Amino acid sequence: MSAHIDLHHRIHVLGKKEELATSPVDGRIVIVLDILFATTTMVTALAHGASQVIPVENENAARRESRSHPPESVVLAGELYAETLPGFAHPAPLRLLQHGIGGKTIVYSTTNGTVAMTLAANAAHVYCGALLNARRLAEHVVARHPEQAVVIVCSGSGDNFNLEDFYGAGYFVEQLSGLLGTQADLSDAALAARSLYREARAPEALLECRVGRMMAARGLTEEVRFACRFDAFPVIPELRDGRLGLIA
Repeated sequence: MSAHIDLHHRIHVLGKKEELATSPVDGRIVIVLDILFATTTMVTALAHGASQVIPVENENAARRESRSHPPESVVLAGELYAETLPGFAHPAPLRLLQHGIGGKTIVYSTTNGTVAMTLAANAAHVYCGALLNARRLAEHVVARHPEQAVVIVCSGSGDNFNLEDFYGAGYFVEQLSGLLGTQADLSDAALAARSLYREARAPEALLECRVGRMMAARGLTEEVRFACRFDAFPVIPELRDGRLGLIA
């Protein structure tokens, strides 16, 4: 896949966040995906009453950000290379919900998903996507941005392509192309993602991929299955000034 966005296409998919370095997203609509688990967790947290999520680049940035909030109002959560950071809440969605997040600010640092979110911050609009909110987010993007190019960014894993993110991108392409009809105009990467989505099955495909197997080995099979609850939370999280919140 080319690392450059073809400006002639309405819907494009980047296979990993590192492609953002050579693919300008200024003026475009970006949907960031990290299905296992960063964007799934952020969507879940906001759908369950978190006041906002602040995605940051690394542990140090998270600790700095948390100090700017009253201690009782903030939850630090995150991981590095799939290990929960010292003193942080677990980054997976169901585990984080158990921590108690209602009305709280979540300061969130992960190896890939929150990094992708910060790298995409110069886009016209940056949305947080998951299988959990794909249909509603696709409807919003088509209604709110009827003429603009949409770039779906798969976070990947440490400069590697991840099947689960590409599968998620395929579900978004399926939804967007269905809504746009003859105006869809898909890039080759978008066509490939949609083909994967149509051929594979969840949660089986996500449990069989590299990250899914790793998560299952860590006792997180239920989290992977949770991530496959299609359209369970019809919420629209948008990144504004570095803070992720819900919009109507």
